[in-house]
Amino acid sequence: MSEHAFAVLRQLSDGRFHSGADIARELGCSRTLIWQAVHAIEQEFGLTVFSVRGQGYKLAEPFEWLDVARVREALTSPAAETFTLAVTERTDSTNSQLMARAASGGLHGLVLAAEMQTAGRGRLGRRWQNRLGAGLTFSLLWRFDRGLAELAGLSLAVGLALARALHRLAVPVQLKWPNDVLLNGRKLAGILIELSGDALGPAAVVIGIGLNIDNPGAVDQPVASLAEAGIQLGRNQLLAALLSELAVVLDTFNREGFAAFREDWIRCSSHENAPVRLSFSHGEPVDGIARGVAENGALQVEMADGSLRIFHAGEVSLRSRA
Repeated sequence: MSEHAFAVLRQLSDGRFHSGADIARELGCSRTLIWQAVHAIEQEFGLTVFSVRGQGYKLAEPFEWLDVARVREALTSPAAETFTLAVTERTDSTNSQLMARAASGGLHGLVLAAEMQTAGRGRLGRRWQNRLGAGLTFSLLWRFDRGLAELAGLSLAVGLALARALHRLAVPVQLKWPNDVLLNGRKLAGILIELSGDALGPAAVVIGIGLNIDNPGAVDQPVASLAEAGIQLGRNQLLAALLSELAVVLDTFNREGFAAFREDWIRCSSHENAPVRLSFSHGEPVDGIARGVAENGALQVEMADGSLRIFHAGEVSLRSRA
């Protein structure tokens, strides 16, 4: 990738025409390097750049860059006092970066957001990619007094925090067990949690979150975006709203566990009292009726004989009532 690609993209992200000569002068390089950077923006970032003789270059769809100062201005208490924010243009994985920081004494409340990930990961090893500027990709490091054995249900609590923040922004999302946020029945956001520490405590947790603001590009599952739902939110405003709610929920979880959120989570569930199929990496799928979650976040499924079974892992999907 051209070393000037991000610098040129920052010049173009306002959606106006900029001449190659002006950009070259601003960046102190040749017009040939500008042309190469524009080529990299199209080929490697997947963005469209218009080139018009006499006018220069223009990005087809302008976007808002993440800005630490703007996010901090929009944070509410206690998030404003809790989080230390950093933004990087490009990294392999925000989760991988913070897991390394966690192992070397990284700060509680450290947040790393990336404009672009080259090796983003989702649950079950799935690849999580997003077009540049089309979403939010960030991770946060949180240190719990609780041990690893007491963190059951954390991914559900994080999902609820996202749902609460989005509901306040008039986004009608639902939650799918254990850690997906749905809009119109399709995945709007996902959560990846990685743990380190002792069974009895303390524990360090890296929480990775990816959310689609616009069409993310080629993906291997049905997804939704805020833009297609007609919802216009700035990326900095949205990140601040999510972090503000996460600070509250994580602090409560540290004191009370998932039990404090169980009823709220069930009210947000997309599959409550619906026929579902639970699939596993090994073994036959299980069919039943979703009947909420236990106080440790485990899924409760009513079987055909009326018995209630508890599941701690699996992939849930709706099935026909027939």
